[in-house]
Amino acid sequence: MRGMWGIDPRWGVTAVRVAMALIFIIAGWGKVMGGLGNVVNAFGRMGIPMPGISGPFIAFLELVGGLALLVGLFSRWLGLIFALEFVVATFYVKFAGQGWNAGRLDLMLLTGGILLFLAGPGRAALDELWLEKSG
Repeated sequence: MRGMWGIDPRWGVTAVRVAMALIFIIAGWGKVMGGLGNVVNAFGRMGIPMPGISGPFIAFLELVGGLALLVGLFSRWLGLIFALEFVVATFYVKFAGQGWNAGRLDLMLLTGGILLFLAGPGRAALDELWLEKSG
């Protein structure tokens, strides 16, 4: 499958996947290294349900899931999970409490998650070896 100029459009999906991975790795690392207690407190202040469970879960999801996305492993499922995470982050936390400007990146991560779920990991992904079987 070739797009304009003979370039496989799945390379565009790869660029989105890698950018998302880097954002999640850095965000997850910051949450873990900043102390999970701080994450729990922040989630509680934002009104996220069960912050003692959801805070650490999201911190490790972003770190480990970001690393998996970087190499293109379980990309469709991680795309779905991250899209669900960012429905909450975008609409419940950012737009509702802080407005449009605070939620722009979250909205982009939400749509990137949907892209990965629907389109797959793109090129240069471990998923291509056995899950996607693309040519």
